[in-house]
Amino acid sequence: MKNTAAYRSLIQYAGLLGVLALLIVVFASSSENFLQTRTFISIANQIPDLTLVAVGMTLVLVVGGIDLSVGSILAFSSAVLGALMVDWQWSLWASIPFCILAGAACGLFNGCVSVLARIPSFIVTLGMLEIARGGTKLVTDSQTKYIGQAVESIGQPIAGLSLSPAFLLAIAAVVGGQLLLTRTVFGRYCVAIGTNEEAVRMSGVRPAPYAIGVFVISGVMCGLAGLTYASRLSTADPNAAIGLELSAIAACVIGGTSLMGGRGNVINSFLGVLIIAVLQTGLAQIGVSDPMKQIITGSVIVVAVLLDALRSRWGNTAAG
Repeated sequence: MKNTAAYRSLIQYAGLLGVLALLIVVFASSSENFLQTRTFISIANQIPDLTLVAVGMTLVLVVGGIDLSVGSILAFSSAVLGALMVDWQWSLWASIPFCILAGAACGLFNGCVSVLARIPSFIVTLGMLEIARGGTKLVTDSQTKYIGQAVESIGQPIAGLSLSPAFLLAIAAVVGGQLLLTRTVFGRYCVAIGTNEEAVRMSGVRPAPYAIGVFVISGVMCGLAGLTYASRLSTADPNAAIGLELSAIAACVIGGTSLMGGRGNVINSFLGVLIIAVLQTGLAQIGVSDPMKQIITGSVIVVAVLLDALRSRWGNTAAG
C-alpha cells in the first residue's frame, strides 16, 4: 500500500514536471526572449505571494474546506503593515508581527465560525472576503500607501543570488507545509478529516481543533503574502490581490489537491503555481491580449477540475 502511494506521488510529480517542461518548450519556440535567465528570475521573484497563499489553501482543501477570502486577507494584512509604517512611523520589524497577526485573526474567525457554527466554509469565507476588503479600505482610507525603501529589501533580489528573500521565504513555507502535511500527526488527522470526518470523530479524535487550525495557518500564510506583496510593489494597495483566491485554488487543483477533501500535496501545489506563472508569462511575451490570457488560464482551470473529478471517480471505482 505504501509503495503504491509512493508510486502515485511519483507519477504526479513527473506529470506536473512534464507539463511545466512542455510549456517552457512551447514558449521558447514562440518567443526568442523567453528562454533567458532574466525571465525565470522574474518569475521566481513574482510568485511568492501566490505560493504562500497556495500553501495555506492546500491545507484548507485537504480537510474539505475552501477559503475564498485569501486575496482580501492578504490586502488587509498589507494595509496594516502600511498603516503602521507610514502613519505610525513604526519600523519594518516592529510592524511585521502585526501584519501576520492580522491574517491569523481573520483565519481564526473563518475557522471558528465555519467549524463551531457548522456553516459551510464557502459562505463564511465569502463573507470574510467582503469584511477584510472593507477593513482594508478603512485602514488605508481607500488610498494607496507608499511605504518605500523600508520594505523593498524583502522583495529585491539578493546580490549574487538573483533571488529575493520573499522567494526564499515562500520555498521555506512549501517545505514546512509539506512536512506538516505528510510527517506529523496534525497532517495525518487533516487528511483523515477530509476523507471521513465522522470516522475520525468516532475514533475519539475531535476534528474541530484541526479544522480550525488549517484556517489559522491559511491566515498566517496570507499575512506573510501581504508582506511579500507590499515589498514587491513598495505599497499597501486597497485593491491588492483581487481574484487571487481563484489562482490559488487553481494552483492547488492543478497540483492534484481534491476539492472534495482528503487528498493534497503542498509541493504539487507549488508546481501548480509555477505552471500558472509560466503560462501567464509566456502568453504575455508572445503578445496575447489580457482578455485572451484570462480565457486560456480559465480553460486550464476547468480542465484541471475535470481531471480531478475523473480521478476521484476512477479512485472510487477502483476501491469498489
